[in-house]
Amino acid sequence: MKREVVAERKYYMIYNLQLFAKDGPGGEKTEPATAKRLKDARDEGKVAKSKELNSALELLMLFVVLKVLTSYIANGLMEGFADIFKVLPDILNDSIGGFSIKQAVHVINYGLTHILTVTLPVFLIALVVTILASIFQVKWKPTLKPMIPKFSKLNPASGAKKILSKDSLFELVKSIAKIALICIIAYVNIKKYANQLFLLYEIPLNQAVALVGEIIIDTGLKISMFYIVLGIVDYAYSKHKFNEDMKMTKQEVKDEFKNTEGNPEIKGRQRQVMRAASQRRMMQSVPEADVVITNPTHLAVALKYDNQVASAPIIVAKGEDYLAMKIREKAKEHNIEIVENKPLARMLYANVEVGEQVPPELYQAVAEVLAMVYQHKNVS
Repeated sequence: MKREVVAERKYYMIYNLQLFAKDGPGGEKTEPATAKRLKDARDEGKVAKSKELNSALELLMLFVVLKVLTSYIANGLMEGFADIFKVLPDILNDSIGGFSIKQAVHVINYGLTHILTVTLPVFLIALVVTILASIFQVKWKPTLKPMIPKFSKLNPASGAKKILSKDSLFELVKSIAKIALICIIAYVNIKKYANQLFLLYEIPLNQAVALVGEIIIDTGLKISMFYIVLGIVDYAYSKHKFNEDMKMTKQEVKDEFKNTEGNPEIKGRQRQVMRAASQRRMMQSVPEADVVITNPTHLAVALKYDNQVASAPIIVAKGEDYLAMKIREKAKEHNIEIVENKPLARMLYANVEVGEQVPPELYQAVAEVLAMVYQHKNVS
C-alpha cells in the first residue's frame, strides 16, 4: 500500500517593523527637547501660549478699570451728550431748509471724539495688559515668521485632519463648558438683583444707569475670576502639550548632535591625531631634559632646569605606562639620568602639566634630585 505524502507549503510575509513604531521611523519620542530644538521652534513662532489666559486678564482689567473709573466715564459721557443736545436746537434754528449733512458730520465728530477721549484710559490699559500677558507667557522675542504664507496650510486633507483631531474635540468641549459656566454665573449673580430690576422704571434715570452699571460690573468681575482660573488651567495644558510635541526620538538627538557638534567618530579621530602630534613634540624634548624621575615603571616625568629661561625646573615630558616606557627608552638613548622616586614622580605627574614650572612646595625634593644628578655627572 502506497502512502501519498503531501508537502506542506509555507508562505512568509516580510514586514518592516518600523512602520508599527509609535512615531515613525525614528522611534518613539521619549527624549526632552534640546535647547536648539526649542530655539528653532521659538524662531518659528511655536510657543506654549494660552489665548484664554490673555482674554481672561483683559476681561478682568476691563471690569476693574470700569469699577474704578465709573464716575469719571459716566460723568464724561453725560457731559458729552448734554453738550450735543444743547447745540442741536441752535443748529436746527440756524439751518435753512433743515439739518444739513455738514452739520450732522460736525455733531457726530464731536460726539465720537468726546467718547474716545473719555474711554481712552480703558483701551490703553487693555493694550498694556495684552502685551504684558503675552510677555509673561512667552517672553519678549517678536517674530514675523508665523505671518509668512505657507501653501501647506491650504491643504484640504490637513485641514480636515485638524478639524477631526482630538485637539479640536478638546477645544469644542472646553468652549461648550465655558459658555455654560459663564451663563450659570451670570444668571446666579443677576438673580440677586431681581427685586431692584423690577423697580427700574420707577427710579430716576441716573440711579437706573448706576444700578445697571453696578450689576454689569459685579457680574463681569465674577465671570473674569472664573475665566482667570480657566486661563491658568489652559496655560498649564498648553505648556504640557508643547513639551510633549517638542519631544525627540533618540535618533533625532543623535542627528542633531552630529549636525551641531560634528560626528563623534570624526572628532575622536581628530583628538587622537592631535594627541599623537602632542606626544611626538613632547618626545622630541626628552633629549633636552636633565633628569627623568620614575615610579619606577608606571610613571615617568622629564625635568629640565635652565636658570636663564626660568626660575624653576620645567616639565618637558611626562607619561604613564607605555608612554612612560618610551620616555625612559629615549632617556637611555641620550644618556639622560633616570632616578626612581615614587612620591615625587606621582606628585609631579598629577599636579604639573607639560611646559609648566615645578611648584614651590616641590622645590626641595626636586633640588635634591638635581643635585644628585649634577654630582653624578661631575664625578663621571
